Amino acid sequence: MIVIDEEAIFDEIRRKEPVSVALNGPDGILPKIQDTASRIMEKFGIPAYVLADSCFGTCDMNTNGAKVLGAEILFHIGHTINSTSFGDNIVLVDAFDNISFENIAKKCIEQFMGKTVSLVTDSQHLHEVDKVKNILEHGGITVKIGKGKGQLNDGQVFGCEFYPVMETRDTVDVNIFLGQSNFHAAGIALSTNKPTYVLDPYFNEVRDVTEFAQTLQKKSILAVYKAAEAESFGIIVGLKEGQFSKTTALKFKKELESLGKKVQLFALTDITDDKLRNLKDVDAFIQVACPRISTDNHFHKPVLSTPQANALVKILKKENVDNIFQISHWL
Repeated sequence: MIVIDEEAIFDEIRRKEPVSVALNGPDGILPKIQDTASRIMEKFGIPAYVLADSCFGTCDMNTNGAKVLGAEILFHIGHTINSTSFGDNIVLVDAFDNISFENIAKKCIEQFMGKTVSLVTDSQHLHEVDKVKNILEHGGITVKIGKGKGQLNDGQVFGCEFYPVMETRDTVDVNIFLGQSNFHAAGIALSTNKPTYVLDPYFNEVRDVTEFAQTLQKKSILAVYKAAEAESFGIIVGLKEGQFSKTTALKFKKELESLGKKVQLFALTDITDDKLRNLKDVDAFIQVACPRISTDNHFHKPVLSTPQANALVKILKKENVDNIFQISHWL
């Protein structure tokens, strides 16, 4: 069950005495955020708005929505980083899952006994890492926890940021992800090119996501080679504040035009196939917002992420292309 650190929220409200506040977080915990917002209104007598648009990370906090509402504090819940604040009047709040990994950790010992593993997780399960590490080590498994970098804590990954597992990848046999998220685990497998498993405490299963990640990689590489045949490109700048990369977009525009390609520039908040179908005279797209938009979704035309677009430029220049996704940060 997800538990939100409401006392941190209440303390911040007591300290700053805002006239109104806003709260948001991942879709899966919105019902819990609703409960927290109700308790704020009961306790302090101020409006507490739940920003209910989909939210995929600290790159996607909808601070503009909070500003439009006149909320003096935005509480962003459930995407822990190695800081508790994120700019003026934005407070990051922990939401942890209190389910135990003890049973599934013990269950996997025979499978991984004698191996060296990289142990990693997402925001909601960081507090379980040391417990699982002790269980695995007691069972004869060598455990490594990579150091955090950027916004990441030790042993933590985002969907596009993989510093801890990239640090350990040359010294381990497999990656083990604590949680349910095939989304995070597939990114780990792609970035490290190592077998990757999910320890899922809800279904009490050890799930191999390596083949799933390889399927994503094949699809992503195919999109790059399809895009290499294109004559006209649409380059999309993401309008979410943490995904705004106009400089990167203009860099790709310059490179493609130097290679004789026609380029149009677009800007979108939500990049979907339906939105792109409205645009004419474009053979392929490059979006510089979120790399997982390209790897994890279906589009009727090639839609490349930044790592894929870098590979595309190399192909067009007839240069060698290394492993596209074996980098620590896909932006």
